[in-house]
Amino acid sequence: MPKINKYQDISEIDREAKKDLIDRHSPFIHCADTAKAGEPFEVTVKMGNEYTHPDDFDHFIESVTLFDGDTQLAKATYVPGTLGNTKAHNTTTFTIIPTGKKLKLNAHGYCTKHGIWEGTEKEVTVEA
Repeated sequence: MPKINKYQDISEIDREAKKDLIDRHSPFIHCADTAKAGEPFEVTVKMGNEYTHPDDFDHFIESVTLFDGDTQLAKATYVPGTLGNTKAHNTTTFTIIPTGKKLKLNAHGYCTKHGIWEGTEKEVTVEA
């Protein structure tokens, strides 16, 4: 089983280099707080909030995966150069169809150099 690095609140970290490492590898979920059951619902996952990630041949975000609890909902994979070989925020928008009463969304980002990173869970209420 691969190690999964967890997001830490970077405001509590003193070293700038460590803040950079944690932030640019962490997936941040952006979506509404409520969704309608059975209707398309957009969830955007942005890799890094304050710091951008490289898009080099040997160091890039290879995939972004969206979960509801332990259930994988969607996955997007990338090749190096997708972001123009510059430092940028990899931003992926998934469209899902909620069916239950609640979504417990989380995301993983996979960096080819620093492994799997998990963001903070976002709970979404699903209305009938």
